[in-house]
Amino acid sequence: MNVKSAIPLIGMPVMLLLVEIGALLLSLPMKEAGIMAFQDPTSAINPLIFIGILLVFTAILLLLLRYRYRSLITVIIAVSIYFTFVYIFGSITILFAGNTILGIALPLIIAGLAIFVMYRYPEWYVIDILGILIAAGAASIFGISLDIIPVIILLVILAVYDAISVYKTKHMITLAEGVMEMKTPILFVIPKKTTYSYIRDGIGKIGEGERGAFILGMGDLIMPSILVVSANVFIGSETGLLVNIPAAGTIFGSVVGLLVVLWFVNKGKPQAGLPPINSGAIIGFLIGCAISGSWAWAGF
Repeated sequence: MNVKSAIPLIGMPVMLLLVEIGALLLSLPMKEAGIMAFQDPTSAINPLIFIGILLVFTAILLLLLRYRYRSLITVIIAVSIYFTFVYIFGSITILFAGNTILGIALPLIIAGLAIFVMYRYPEWYVIDILGILIAAGAASIFGISLDIIPVIILLVILAVYDAISVYKTKHMITLAEGVMEMKTPILFVIPKKTTYSYIRDGIGKIGEGERGAFILGMGDLIMPSILVVSANVFIGSETGLLVNIPAAGTIFGSVVGLLVVLWFVNKGKPQAGLPPINSGAIIGFLIGCAISGSWAWAGF
């Protein structure tokens, strides 16, 4: 592999780092704004609720794909993204505008503009830039809503589910291919050549069946980032820095896990991202806890 061909592969860990840093930065305004997905962060039922919603949402999208209701899929995804933007921008504007008309209207307007740009001009860099913001916002919301043990349970279950859905049932591959054909902006697109255009080329083939870009699922960046935020929020930092040692360990471990994924992806094989990424994040978190002696979350 030469330097030129390695640049897209380097871009993916950079994107993961940007999502994790963005999620950490958003966690404080999100928490102060009271934007939480679950009322009781310690409940072990929360991961099961999360999985249940994910399964229902996936099943609905697969059924709509099968019966070719693609316009309805676009609407569902657009609405979901819109409200994610509203929560993100709302948590920021409330800091300086409060619960005023401006504080309420501004997030709605900015979110609408972001959606308009995303769908009106879905070039790969537009999708990736706004996708990083979406992933950071989602990770921040769930990270402040789930204590560490529920997050670890969630990451383990999702890793197993991802492996089954990619290698056994293969329905996640079907879903990803359908989304790519529609150019729906819920995947990260990393071009292999500077001349690549997602609008013009899609994920078309370029010589000998090779795709024109790498595709990375948004969930592959969101899930480890949830543990990063949870570790930072519920363990806290005695140094006053943006990130504590367990959260830093999670970041390092998730990047290592992603590098393992990229090793397989570079061989041209569909790869379930969450098993190595989530495993790396959890191991990195535990190493960080061992270094800092932060075990109160585990009860000892």
